[in-house]
Amino acid sequence: MLTDDQIASNIEGIRKVFDRLLVFGDGPTDAVMVNNANWLDNIRWIDMLRDVGKHFSVNRMLSFDSVKSRLEKQENLSFLEFNYMILQAFDFLELSRRTGCRLQMGGADQWGNIINGIELVRRTEGQEVFGMTAPLLTTSSGVKMGKTAAGAVWLNEDRLSPYDYWQFWRNTEDADVVRFLKLFTDLPMDEIERLGRAEGAELNAVKERLAHEATCLAHGGDSAREAAATARQTFEHGEAAQGLPTLQLDDEERSAGVALVDLLVRTGLSSSKSEARRAIAGRGVRIDGEVVEDLDLVVSVQTSPLRLSLGRKRHAVVK
Repeated sequence: MLTDDQIASNIEGIRKVFDRLLVFGDGPTDAVMVNNANWLDNIRWIDMLRDVGKHFSVNRMLSFDSVKSRLEKQENLSFLEFNYMILQAFDFLELSRRTGCRLQMGGADQWGNIINGIELVRRTEGQEVFGMTAPLLTTSSGVKMGKTAAGAVWLNEDRLSPYDYWQFWRNTEDADVVRFLKLFTDLPMDEIERLGRAEGAELNAVKERLAHEATCLAHGGDSAREAAATARQTFEHGEAAQGLPTLQLDDEERSAGVALVDLLVRTGLSSSKSEARRAIAGRGVRIDGEVVEDLDLVVSVQTSPLRLSLGRKRHAVVK
């Protein structure tokens, strides 16, 4: 469970992301961001059981896929996790009361929680509210869109650089390009249909257009153009371009050296040391273009920066 400081940090990060996409304010169509601590912090346990808990059937809660699948796999399900659907339903009730919220949206995996909220509002307030879910996005090969080999595709710059975000879209599978143009850009449909007729080498230009448009929406036009320039400098000229994710070592680390597996994790190229070791063992890691096979290598940076690469398309600079 997150601390208050962690929650406050997450709220700030989420607000920064949505500030690029929505207008927050007091206008009739402006977005409003609320903190459910405003009502959850004041909950009294007995009152919650009496006024809210009575509307939930444990039998039915056990039937939802989010719970049922965990039990069938004999995975631990804490009482805290089991109560999450009740708290989410209560959030919908409070949003309905306080802001007039009538629609809750979420991924398909949230269907059960959303339905619980709809029924709670109907039973306690006698009001009709609605839920809408969207399919969880996958690539044509069945991989969840939210995940890559290195972890989640974050919108926050401190978790994933605009360059890596641009690269994610640039590396889209051929079969997904048109679908992703429709889902993740504001391009007119006739323009997307024209781009969709591209074949062979021309498809690479369309992928770059997808990367540009998607990155513009999430990080702005300047970041999108800088990411494209960084990619060209990196791949066409083999240089450690300025826009690459950069890890700055202190003097002691530069002198004594840092284990390669640690550098891969700290630069964000790997999500864990074990993943980093697997990449090295598979000859997928390079330093300044040279393949590294030593799992225990300690890297020192004495003068010029090093370019650290994982595979052919992911790079970082270590100074």
